[in-house]
Amino acid sequence: MALLPIIEVPDPRLRLISQPVEKVDDELRALIADMFDTMYDAPGIGLAAIQVGVPKRVIVMDLQEQEDEEGKPIREPRVFINPEILEPAEEQSVYTEGCLSVPDQFADVERPARCRVKWLDEKGDAHDEQFEGLLATCIQHEMDHLEGIVFIDHLSRLKRDMILKKLNKARKAA
Repeated sequence: MALLPIIEVPDPRLRLISQPVEKVDDELRALIADMFDTMYDAPGIGLAAIQVGVPKRVIVMDLQEQEDEEGKPIREPRVFINPEILEPAEEQSVYTEGCLSVPDQFADVERPARCRVKWLDEKGDAHDEQFEGLLATCIQHEMDHLEGIVFIDHLSRLKRDMILKKLNKARKAA
């Protein structure tokens, strides 16, 4: 397995619309394994393939909300290939979101509180499930990446500009 470089704003590749996966094969599974290694190392809870420079409709996620007896997060890795959102709720919820492509910057984003999603897993099996809470927020955030949208695009121009200034200042200081 390998750690992949994570693309950060303002890299124009983050604005690409990802292409559907034609075939679930060993090459794709190797990419998925590398994406998990990269996400866990970052650390993060979700990663879209475009964030590592691969414009395919692939997402890996692991909310790691549960902990074992030693206080370590229990991993529940999930793979979403060619995901589609069906029936987003009219009810909205607000979460403070961050993004591995916008490091160390966070902002409140309003999204549908629930959504039904259909997708393929790493075996090519089809799934259709209703998500809510953090899982609904995270899948919507990652699916935005597949459409060339970053979470700061949901913010007012003022808030977005403030985040970009903070990010540039942090990069210069590093």
